Amino acid sequence: MAGVVVCHGSTVVRERLVVTSIGVPTLSPVRAAASVDELLAHARRIPPTIVLLDAHIPAPGANEAIRRLRAVAPQAAVVLLAASDDTVALDRALALGARGFLAPDVGRPELSAVAAHVLASPLLPAGARPVREVPHPAVPPLADSAPSTPPTAAEPSAVVLTKREIEVLVGMSNGRSNAQIGQELFLSEDTVKTHARRLFRKLGASDRAQAVAIGLRGGLIR
Repeated sequence: MAGVVVCHGSTVVRERLVVTSIGVPTLSPVRAAASVDELLAHARRIPPTIVLLDAHIPAPGANEAIRRLRAVAPQAAVVLLAASDDTVALDRALALGARGFLAPDVGRPELSAVAAHVLASPLLPAGARPVREVPHPAVPPLADSAPSTPPTAAEPSAVVLTKREIEVLVGMSNGRSNAQIGQELFLSEDTVKTHARRLFRKLGASDRAQAVAIGLRGGLIR
């Protein structure tokens, strides 16, 4: 275990993420980088297991950072720090092999869940698009949310979601747990799960992250 490198252009965000990471045993040791060059220097000395990378890190930028990191530390798992509606940055980086994304204000419980998820998942080859991205910790993947064989993603323009299914998908895109979505919509958590399973099937999605990505790209949500 070579721990985590937190790479973010904002000193405030970087320091807060370092403090948050220090409380997660699986992320020890924790190192910080303010630039891509610092990140690569850390990786050359001791390749990290996980990199928390600012999606808008200053030039050469996150995409180039991922490319260069692959050459130095090919086994490092990159998790982007970005808002869920930042589709351009996320799509490009995910296509380069980033494992998923988190909001920059991520808390310790969610970060712990992310670390467990990433460490338990095999690393995808560079350039491969992940099937499963980082799940929300309060919502473990549903056993019946996806068929036993990988689904084929639906064409968003041909998908018709109910008003409630769209509301649930919007909640997912904002990083809400099923329980939180239920509170906002005055629904039980089980009812939210039912809507989630239905929209997964309609979109041909394996999980929340893929459903959100399909919904954003197809204009079903913003």
